[in-house]
Amino acid sequence: MQPIILASTSTFRKSILEKLQIPFTTSTPDCDETPHKNETAISLVERLAIDKAKAVSTKHNDALIIGSDQVAVLDNIILGKPHTHENAIKQLKNSSGKTVHFYTGLCLYNSQSNQFQSCVEIFEIEFKQLSHQQIENYLHQEKPYNCCGSFKSEALGITLFKRMKGDDPNTLIGLPLIKLVSMLENENIDVLGMNTK
Repeated sequence: MQPIILASTSTFRKSILEKLQIPFTTSTPDCDETPHKNETAISLVERLAIDKAKAVSTKHNDALIIGSDQVAVLDNIILGKPHTHENAIKQLKNSSGKTVHFYTGLCLYNSQSNQFQSCVEIFEIEFKQLSHQQIENYLHQEKPYNCCGSFKSEALGITLFKRMKGDDPNTLIGLPLIKLVSMLENENIDVLGMNTK
């Protein structure tokens, strides 16, 4: 079987992929993530997922390489990682009572055949009306400053939401497993049929 490589250093994506209990390694993708002029959020995440997988292929010429990228969009504006407490307050205040769309690009690239599969999964989060104190309390508890949209849905961030809508909750954390399993099956890898011992 070809080695499986996750083109990411994200601990979140690594922990999601570990759920499948298949052997894989990680590799850092070296690619420019600057959006192109007039590029939509959907086009951006799909292109970057492909670019990340292909970037890793320069070091692995016979592997199945998983690339992924995600952005959050509120009122047609892409939300980046807040990095600071002040920026996180602004993001969560702006999201309060509104719906944020998460677009996650996924690519499975076969570096031996030079063929790839890609898609974009969408997940929606409708936020509760949040008070300033609730936002402060949440940020002090979780410090989600390296997370798109200023929250961690897999932890206390769930208390911020009124409703979630999407096909796969893993998508929100950054790696759509349902679609990935289907892509692996297209490469004749049966995740449940593998011997993982």
